[in-house]
Amino acid sequence: MGDWGRFFEEIRRNPKNVRFGDLCKLAEKFGFRFRGGKGSHRVYVKQGVFEILNFQNVGGKAKPYQVRQFVNIVDKYALRLED
Repeated sequence: MGDWGRFFEEIRRNPKNVRFGDLCKLAEKFGFRFRGGKGSHRVYVKQGVFEILNFQNVGGKAKPYQVRQFVNIVDKYALRLED
């Protein structure tokens, strides 16, 4: 398991205090692509995944409920890290 895999397992256990930039990079590693956003929000989409990821930057951190939503979507669709 690489660094990103370890990071994913870490945020699965504790979705608090996750840096916003790290969560955005991790979403891209799982194949999500940045679709835009406005203000402090960033929106990510992935073909074959019906849900849209919406991350909000609050003081450099992602909101814990959004981290949990991301983890649940990865689990629901059995997504894998892409190289």
